[in-house]
Amino acid sequence: MGIIFKQSFRNTLVIYLGFLVGAINAIIFYPNILQEEYHGLVTFLLSASNLFMPLIAFGVHNTIVKFYSSYKTKAERDRFLSSIILFPLVIALPIGFFWDIFHDFIISQLNKSNDSKVEDYTMAIYIIAVCCAYFEVFYSWAKVHLKTVLGNVLKEFYNRAAVFVLLLAVFFQLISKSEFIFALTIFYVVRTLIMMFYAFKTYFPKFVFLLPVNTKEIIKYSAYIFLAGSAGAIIIDIDKLMIPGKEAIKAASYYAVAVYIGSFIEAPGRALGQILQPLTSKSLNDNNEEEVDNLYKKSSINLILISGLFFLLVNCSISDLFKIMPEGYAGGELVVLMISLGKMYTMSLGNNRDIINNSKFYRMILPIGFGMAASVYYLNKLFYFSMDFGTEGLALSTLISLFVFNTIKLWFVKAKFKMNPYTKKTAIISLVIMVFFATFYFWHLSIPEFFLGKIPVHIILNILIKSLVITVFYLIVVVKLKISPQFNALISRFRSKIFG
Repeated sequence: MGIIFKQSFRNTLVIYLGFLVGAINAIIFYPNILQEEYHGLVTFLLSASNLFMPLIAFGVHNTIVKFYSSYKTKAERDRFLSSIILFPLVIALPIGFFWDIFHDFIISQLNKSNDSKVEDYTMAIYIIAVCCAYFEVFYSWAKVHLKTVLGNVLKEFYNRAAVFVLLLAVFFQLISKSEFIFALTIFYVVRTLIMMFYAFKTYFPKFVFLLPVNTKEIIKYSAYIFLAGSAGAIIIDIDKLMIPGKEAIKAASYYAVAVYIGSFIEAPGRALGQILQPLTSKSLNDNNEEEVDNLYKKSSINLILISGLFFLLVNCSISDLFKIMPEGYAGGELVVLMISLGKMYTMSLGNNRDIINNSKFYRMILPIGFGMAASVYYLNKLFYFSMDFGTEGLALSTLISLFVFNTIKLWFVKAKFKMNPYTKKTAIISLVIMVFFATFYFWHLSIPEFFLGKIPVHIILNILIKSLVITVFYLIVVVKLKISPQFNALISRFRSKIFG
């Protein structure tokens, strides 16, 4: 796990730096600079582009990871990469040509009060979707050579930093709110170009116009991944797309912030997954079941340990956090709790998804993906539209779907591979997280009210002090209990560098 921990640690730092900048954007800048209506519009446009992205990518980014290590000669790899890079273009060009049809469909799904707000910006959906598709292709190109850090910076930090800069430009009236959207689109184009040049620098193939010998298998796998990826995109973004069909578009802004906060805990999984994905694929291609099982268990316990800390930090301070935000954003505590619980369960599965995706049982991801997508969609219809539960109903739909279908994936890997990510230490760390949550959720410091201008300093101090106390005691407990040898080794290395 040496290379995994080294790059995952760097990736985790980058991701959390990105999340920190994103938190500033979501909690302070978006509400106060772009404000609810335009923030809701940006949320809608990005969510819509996320739905188009899997169609354009056609699963190519996952196909590269699965098949690249199976080719043994440079000539075979070059044929493979030369062909696979053209797949998204074959799909993107016809979609662009018939974009008017997609434009009309998008507008038809909106509440009448929102269609005029979206009308002028649908082309941004297409451009961003194409850029994101090719970004993922070139990122996978670098991943298979275990070069993940720059791609991670571009994926997790770059966009949020771009938004940060652009929001400041709006604040200082250097650009208008509508120009913000067009400028953000340009930033996505630049990001893709940077990733492309880095991928080619990492490995530049000799381009040949010959299809790989296993083209039929590649297309079949890509089609399955495309369908499953489309279902996955629906799960992530359907909530934000359905809100403007019922309420004012600014409601999407409120919900997006709560979901963003609740999703904060999944960053370790994203960091670990970027290096685990190619390693899992290689172990499966080499029929090294012992290594796959080893990766499965270690990824699970380490993700529970790390994401558990951030679950506590987020949920034990969430009521204070909403107090420092504009009034419309308040009241999302239950949404944050349900989203973060669902993410925690997903993290506990470790590299379960990579095992299924890169094995001969990859077809299973299709019924699971569509089952989850259908579940989220129809539960949203029930809880949000019929029973009028509000955005809590959307979060409940997500939680139920994640619990049910993650359990199916857990059972499937157990049945087919005879592997289980959980050990006795899983029960111990789960108990630790529950005890800490019960202890600190209702604990509030009695700090006298103190304002710096309009900034409630006493609330910020309460969040900082509580977070520091939780972090220190949590780390002491998990180190003493020896939950993770890798984590303890990392702490020991950190101590030796600080104290000599």
